[in-house]
Amino acid sequence: MSEKLIRYKKQVYPIKDDLFGYLKKYGRGIQMPLKYNDLLRFSGGIPIYDINEKDTLWLNTYYPPEEKQEIDIALKKIYSILYVDGGDELLPYLNVDSIDFCTYGNTKPFRIKVRNILNDNYVFFYIKQADASRVYGLELEHLLSPNQTNFLVTEDTLIEDHISGIPGDVFPKDFLSNCSKQEKAAIAKDFVKFNERCFVRLLGDMRAYNYVLVLMHDFDRIQYRFRAIDFDQQSYEGDMKAYYPKFYEENKVYQDLVDELLSSGSVEQYKREERALIAKRANSEWSRLQDLLSCMKKEELSSKENIDQLKKQLFKFAKDIEFKKAVNMGEIIEAAINFVVRNYKNINPYIIK
Repeated sequence: MSEKLIRYKKQVYPIKDDLFGYLKKYGRGIQMPLKYNDLLRFSGGIPIYDINEKDTLWLNTYYPPEEKQEIDIALKKIYSILYVDGGDELLPYLNVDSIDFCTYGNTKPFRIKVRNILNDNYVFFYIKQADASRVYGLELEHLLSPNQTNFLVTEDTLIEDHISGIPGDVFPKDFLSNCSKQEKAAIAKDFVKFNERCFVRLLGDMRAYNYVLVLMHDFDRIQYRFRAIDFDQQSYEGDMKAYYPKFYEENKVYQDLVDELLSSGSVEQYKREERALIAKRANSEWSRLQDLLSCMKKEELSSKENIDQLKKQLFKFAKDIEFKKAVNMGEIIEAAINFVVRNYKNINPYIIK
């Protein structure tokens, strides 16, 4: 099923002046001491295998000695910019443990491990080719989901914080069988809400390895949250189903939980809950969201065929003429958000109009 939904590899869209201006305005656009292409100067790499001796398609890279020192200093400065205040005071206490290169994916990322030598705590962050689709996806995630994103951009390079969690394709194999029926129902509930979040903001290709499950311990239970980690397919595909995780074969185990443990009334209730939360987030970030959409509406971000197909399907689905009038993906996203916000205000009798 997923092969039919994602038919072609998406091209990388450059960061244009309007988008970079937005990023600078909101503290995302910076001048970096190192760019993506600088890391491509590695002289070799060693394949990384998982605990089952399976190739992960990551290479642990190594660099000529004359370049390694320069690169390490630049990576430590990026760490300081991303997580602290950009100062150099903490650099002597940091060590770059590894620079790994991913041999698949649209943006061919580098994964950087930086360790504090005083206490052995470490973090990961990623350096990727800057792709406008991914930047829009990260920013929409920040504004419309319960998750904050931490990233920085220059004209051709994206620095992205690591998102922790259990990979969606690993959880069913290693953890699901130990969950109680109540916990499985909680997982099913958040999968419904995750579907709604992805669909409203048109985040595609949420196959199991493109999101994680985040476990949060409450008083007497564990709360489960599905969280996207890959944003390459933000508002690109033409088939409306591509924006619903439940239609991917890799996610069948989660959809089976929904079908088995949740009534149709509960499913509808959770959809309404998530749409209401999206509407509230959109209202609270309205000015910034409009700035983002203003940039997005000036870009195509997909093919004309995909745009025409998607807006027709969404018009048929929502019966909102704004979808039919849209001329690009930015206008389709705007129509979707406005539809959810307007519907929330019209239905809620306690909203002061």
